[in-house]
Amino acid sequence: MTGLMRCSWAGNDPMMIAYHDKEWGVPVHNDGLFFEFLLLEGAQAGLSWSTILKKRENYRAAFDNFDPKKIAGYSEDKIQQLLQNPGIVRNRVKLRAAVTNARAILAVQDEFGLFDTYIWRFVGGKTIQNGWECPEEVPGKTREAEAMSKDLKTRGFQFVGPTICYAFMQATGMVNDHTTDCFRFHELCSTRHP
Repeated sequence: MTGLMRCSWAGNDPMMIAYHDKEWGVPVHNDGLFFEFLLLEGAQAGLSWSTILKKRENYRAAFDNFDPKKIAGYSEDKIQQLLQNPGIVRNRVKLRAAVTNARAILAVQDEFGLFDTYIWRFVGGKTIQNGWECPEEVPGKTREAEAMSKDLKTRGFQFVGPTICYAFMQATGMVNDHTTDCFRFHELCSTRHP
């Protein structure tokens, strides 16, 4: 896949390139994957995405493959155990937030049936197709991200500020923020999803 134009943030790191080419901006409709991105975006706060991406497999192992039912039951002993794990970001506040968010996502599922049903309402059920020509045009947050953040917070979620919510929206394909010169921009513009 050399020679293709990509978003500049993908850089030269093979892991970042693979993530850019195969995942970022692809519409998600799987509650497990939504929770994974929510947990990882919260862990990323204040750090680079490449740092988190390199630890992703460690997170999958440490957090029961991002199963919110299991994580919701984590005890303080489990938090202490996670704080000893060098393969993840060892931040007590972020680890506790993961447990809190697992409980919150289960409550959303109880109310809406699926987290997918709940979360896509913030973009009217379909991907917002942006058309940024250069990375400097891409916003750090939007009105939709602010509304999502506010609603998630009222439901007890943590580490869900508007900037984190917008990164989550970009990752899960709720917005297409590939720049127009990127080969994925046009591929994802033509993507149809329910």
